[in-house]
Amino acid sequence: MKGKIKKIDIHVHTRMKKGIARPTNGAYYASPLEIREKYEQYGIEKGVILPGINNEFGFHMQSNEDAYELVEKYSDTFYWFCNLHPRMGLNSPETDFSYFLNYYKKLGAKGVGETTCNLYFDDPLTMNMLYHCEQCEMPVTIHIAPQIGGFYGLVDDLGLPRLEKVLDTYPKLKILGHSQFFWSEIGNDVTNKTRGLYPKGVVKPGRVVELFETYDNLLGDLSAGSGGNAIMRDEDFGLWFLEKFQDRLYFGTDICAPFNHVELPGWLDKKYDEGKISKQVYEKVCRDNALNLLKCFE
Repeated sequence: MKGKIKKIDIHVHTRMKKGIARPTNGAYYASPLEIREKYEQYGIEKGVILPGINNEFGFHMQSNEDAYELVEKYSDTFYWFCNLHPRMGLNSPETDFSYFLNYYKKLGAKGVGETTCNLYFDDPLTMNMLYHCEQCEMPVTIHIAPQIGGFYGLVDDLGLPRLEKVLDTYPKLKILGHSQFFWSEIGNDVTNKTRGLYPKGVVKPGRVVELFETYDNLLGDLSAGSGGNAIMRDEDFGLWFLEKFQDRLYFGTDICAPFNHVELPGWLDKKYDEGKISKQVYEKVCRDNALNLLKCFE
């Protein structure tokens, strides 16, 4: 067995105390100590808390200040992103989001997200918020939705034209792509009916690959079933994708509840042990890319 590197989780959710349960399945958010137990199981050193401030996915809400306090108390386990909603401040496309961002940067926030506000990517409110994220050099983790209402996340159409508009308009803004509506488009066989699912089988490169090839500011959040499935569903393709975009892919879990199971860490470890992933790629994806993005590389 080759020596395994301690991973950095680019995407995790936690709460200090149990609150109201999720109405769909009765689940509670995992506590920091429960996250620590999962991290020991998966070989993870630290994770990035993404605060749940947006009411579009709200059942146990969380403020930026709550997330900051968690990081202060459990600094050996967590980094953090702050989070924003495009309607914050003045509910205007003229809102100075740099005011908020610079405040949270001083408290150690490393980026922004997960953006679950249910507005179009190119809504003037959203574009303004993303403009300030670029100006403040704050990477943004995005969750994509297919429509206004009934979903959470920034809205885009099949083919991700609105995401491309943002990538092109703000070339220095680093965007971490996430969710089924993003990763399902890694293949070219996605339709409006299937884009929110977890496609199986052989991957023929699709829109996500095209965007990665065109825009250096697009990054990949490999968390949850969506990101993990995109890499693991077709081993030959997944290994090619990891090799080709090794500098822009980030291991993640998206753990929310204590019972969440994540397959990607074991898959990455296994492929490294089998010699199918090089040491360089393994270390970049599992750890080094995240530390560089978070500007805390030792």
